[in-house]
Amino acid sequence: MIVKSIIALVAGLPLASHADEQAAAAATTMAAVEVRGHYDNGVGTSSAASQGSVTAALIANRPALRPGELLEFVPGVIVTQHSGDGKANQYFLRGFNLDHGTDFATFIDGMPVNMRTHAHGQGYTDLNFLMPELVDRINYKKGPYYADEGDFASAGAAHLGLANKLKENTASVTVGGHQYYRANLTGSTPLGEGNLVYGAELGHNNGPWVSPEAFHKSLGVLRYSPGGSDNQFSVTGMFYKGAWYASNQIPLRVVQSGEIGPYGAIDTSDGGITSRYSLSATLRRRSSDTLLQANAYVVQSSLDLYNDFTYFLNDPVNGDQSRQTEKRRMAGFDVAQTWFGKWGGLEVNNKVGVQGRYDYLSPLALYSTVKRQISGTITQSKVKEANASAYFENTVQWREWLRTTAGVRYDRYRFDVNSNIAENTGKVGEGMTSPKMSVVLGPWAKTEFFINYGEGFHSNDARGTTVHLTPKEREPVDPVTPLVKTRGAELGMRTEVVPGLQSSMALWKLRSASELVFSGDAGDTAASRGSYRSGIEWNNHYIATPWLLFDLDLAYSRAHYTEHDDVGDYIPGAIGKVASFGATITDIGPWSGAFQMRYFGPRPLIEDNSQRSATTAIAYARVGYKIDRRWAVSLDAFNLFDRKASDVDYYYPSRLQGEPAEGVNDIHYHPVEPRTLRLTLKSTF
Repeated sequence: MIVKSIIALVAGLPLASHADEQAAAAATTMAAVEVRGHYDNGVGTSSAASQGSVTAALIANRPALRPGELLEFVPGVIVTQHSGDGKANQYFLRGFNLDHGTDFATFIDGMPVNMRTHAHGQGYTDLNFLMPELVDRINYKKGPYYADEGDFASAGAAHLGLANKLKENTASVTVGGHQYYRANLTGSTPLGEGNLVYGAELGHNNGPWVSPEAFHKSLGVLRYSPGGSDNQFSVTGMFYKGAWYASNQIPLRVVQSGEIGPYGAIDTSDGGITSRYSLSATLRRRSSDTLLQANAYVVQSSLDLYNDFTYFLNDPVNGDQSRQTEKRRMAGFDVAQTWFGKWGGLEVNNKVGVQGRYDYLSPLALYSTVKRQISGTITQSKVKEANASAYFENTVQWREWLRTTAGVRYDRYRFDVNSNIAENTGKVGEGMTSPKMSVVLGPWAKTEFFINYGEGFHSNDARGTTVHLTPKEREPVDPVTPLVKTRGAELGMRTEVVPGLQSSMALWKLRSASELVFSGDAGDTAASRGSYRSGIEWNNHYIATPWLLFDLDLAYSRAHYTEHDDVGDYIPGAIGKVASFGATITDIGPWSGAFQMRYFGPRPLIEDNSQRSATTAIAYARVGYKIDRRWAVSLDAFNLFDRKASDVDYYYPSRLQGEPAEGVNDIHYHPVEPRTLRLTLKSTF
């Protein structure tokens, strides 16, 4: 039963049993979870110290400036923004500047969010289509130790599950500074043999920027889920549309000279328009000795993104603004079958899974533009990218104190690129095998230990696998490796020896064969080297009283290239120190509240470490008051202490009018937003 429970929890599914004594044990486990309220991270619930779950209760009680900040519930993850709020966030974890999602995989009910061969960045993860009120659970994993995780999951993965039924129907209106407003409606109602969950949202925000962001979004969700926990099916439809102007990162020199303020912009026409429509379905069938899990999805999305990061460096007359555009159709599936049994009296589970995905992009293009007007075509392609994957995983409970999980995964990719540059047209295929292994020891005195090893990968942009001429200069260039191998290992410990405290520690390392990437901004490859990262994480969740919860998460990482170069061996943007402290107060009469502070330390901005980013430490807070049974009000404060800090920092050359033709090397940064208040009135019906 222990092994079955672990698999069910890892999958984010309810526990199931086939004997009275096992049912009683499961009931005890669920009671403990109910007491803890916000986490399912107890001893005996995972295969690694860095794996866990966050429940809807905590998500609902803490403020978030942007939907993408839901991923900050994963310990050690930092979510920022270097452009307009309609663009995918910038993510950091385990010594990675993950850019917009490379090496961290995100899923909504099994539907992948990461966009491969994206117009702007590989693994692009835009969560603006998500309504936090509908998220029931976040299951997270770190490291390449899991056979069911493939592309983009080397640093980690987060699986966000939507609710099949809501406890209450709500309507809310939020207003805040800088012409922020959000109108939100969520609810569920019985329909036939199941429940219909619905949600709708309208939002607008100008932000603190001198040139208003004018970010407007609209989205909706319909979800139907009949059946019980052992025989369940759901189908979900989602739509999202957004448009905005962006204040991108700006050169430090122009702020210091007083030419523009910290919330100004060089090119006020930067921004974007995006849309996303999806239909997905999930299936779960459980019997006494088998478990079938399946999901399928279709997605149609589009993006037009206008960026100008170097101003007049490449084109001193018209400027360097470009338009990255794509229209995508994506479909895929994931099917897994688990058999529960015994080998010579030992509890054994065997799991087999197959996965597939197909992306068709037309057009996928990069244009030169002036104030959003196309002035030339840099590159234009049609891309077909397909992959099929299969994996096997075996879990054995050898002793009460010893459990092993061994797995192997095989992925096969096929890239088909039709470019307007004939030399960059081609077809490429590659496969990769990835073994996995986990050992769990204990528990002893409410403490268990973990040993994990695994190999993983991330795919590169399909255009980079066939490129032979740079799109701008038409100079020879080597193609990138289609699939980049990673190898990781981890030693971990989790304990509950102190009453009310869940504490875990993980010592990890990760090697990447190459950091060679295809740059959507330039339309060609950006050369790099193999890398090595290592670090330590310490996560703590403490229930001081039934109404007071504390969190403290600390992480330290080191990152460097494994091949020496005279320019330096530091990895630009590699995050080192991360700290997060939170306190959540619930049900003090009509009052509730939350406080969250996050810190991420300085990072090297260039390979020799002579230029480093500033540190960033900001706090969020919430005070809530329940007026009566139906009405409640809350006040959120973002950047509570009004700190002057950066969301992101980069170091590269750019050129303004009148500056040298070769440009000026400088720090380019995007400031955090100043202290912002948002007031929400919510009605329950």
